[in-house]
Amino acid sequence: MTTTAHRRPTALPRLLGGLETPDGLATLDRHISYHGALGVHAEPGRPNDVLREVVRASGLGGRGGANFPVARKVDAVVGQRGRPIVLINATEGEPPSRKDHVLLRGAPHLVIDGAIVCAAMVGAREAIVAVEASSQREHAVLDKALAERDSRRTDDRVKISLGIVPDGFVVGEERALINALNGGPGKPTFAPPRPFQKGINGAPTLVQNAETAAQLALIARHGADWFRALGTPAEPGSALVTLTGAVTHPGVYEIPLGTALEDLLAAAGGLSARVQAYLVGGYFGTWLDAADADGLRLSNADLAEHGGGLGARAIVALPATACGLAETARVARYLSDESAGQCGPCVHGLDAIAGGLERIARGDGRALPDIERWLGLVVGRGACRHPDGAAKLIASALDVFADELRRHTIDRKCSGDGTAVLPVPRRAAVRRVT
Repeated sequence: MTTTAHRRPTALPRLLGGLETPDGLATLDRHISYHGALGVHAEPGRPNDVLREVVRASGLGGRGGANFPVARKVDAVVGQRGRPIVLINATEGEPPSRKDHVLLRGAPHLVIDGAIVCAAMVGAREAIVAVEASSQREHAVLDKALAERDSRRTDDRVKISLGIVPDGFVVGEERALINALNGGPGKPTFAPPRPFQKGINGAPTLVQNAETAAQLALIARHGADWFRALGTPAEPGSALVTLTGAVTHPGVYEIPLGTALEDLLAAAGGLSARVQAYLVGGYFGTWLDAADADGLRLSNADLAEHGGGLGARAIVALPATACGLAETARVARYLSDESAGQCGPCVHGLDAIAGGLERIARGDGRALPDIERWLGLVVGRGACRHPDGAAKLIASALDVFADELRRHTIDRKCSGDGTAVLPVPRRAAVRRVT
């Protein structure tokens, strides 16, 4: 589908429109030709109340994983004293997710437009787009896009810069990200003050995910009713989903929220093998048995009935030839290694749980009672929510793969062929913020 500046894309694609070519909308001319001019300018010190009301009416929830209402975040920053700063989180430390990378590579100006919209809503004069150190291609695309806009002096009222942070799963948490950009360790904490109170350089900081910024850029152009034309009344709009595993065409897809899982699979060319379960929501998500996925709709409301949620909107179709316990054990070890090392539940609890799962994967079922007890001990007791997210994933695995668990612990056999499906990256070299 092709749209122009004179046509509002009421159907899909919205965010991914115009990205069919290798370079997508990476240049400012292509971006404006396709989406039209933004028509929004930030006035430092003067929050744009009209724009805030449009965003409130849209019902946009954050696309980073927590689905927190964007308007409430904006209001919290506006209510603070001091000159605010906007931070766009494009780190995407979730291994099975690629949606933000797709946006940065193909539509960097849409993300930058979103940063300007954020600045306009809170009256900021500075915005930072944060990307992890290993994403060299994304750095280059964003550097070029920002230089292009600087040469045309299109964003004179807002200084927009690129922030480079260390790689790591926990660095993507907003307080860890702010700590890293402030020159400290990229570690999260849930002790006050909150980012909207004191964030970058002690200023009130509005943190939004890269996809959220891109959605804001379109809402500012087309309005709240346009945005709500897709999705459900409670969860309006479209969203980007990364679909991998046993599908014919893995990749990033744009769907209306509430889309049936079977329709997403059809868009990806269908399944490439028999599937036993789906991991929904990334590594803080939950496993769903394939039988329970029949008729499932991709909304937080539907997934809540199965104990899950959309989270990072990463979905992995696990083939029947893989071992769900072994896969979860690999991820559990990765999450344990990615701990910020700030508290016992992470340092000792996750390490013990990962070790127990590894023993079960090898056929030693004696660790199961300990794992179940340890899971109860780590939830809600960490310095951040890292142990909670890991425990949620692991608990769902023990439930969904109960038959496999019995096979491992009683028969000392495994139905898997040893093939690894879930991505578990090695930690990249840590670099300080530049």
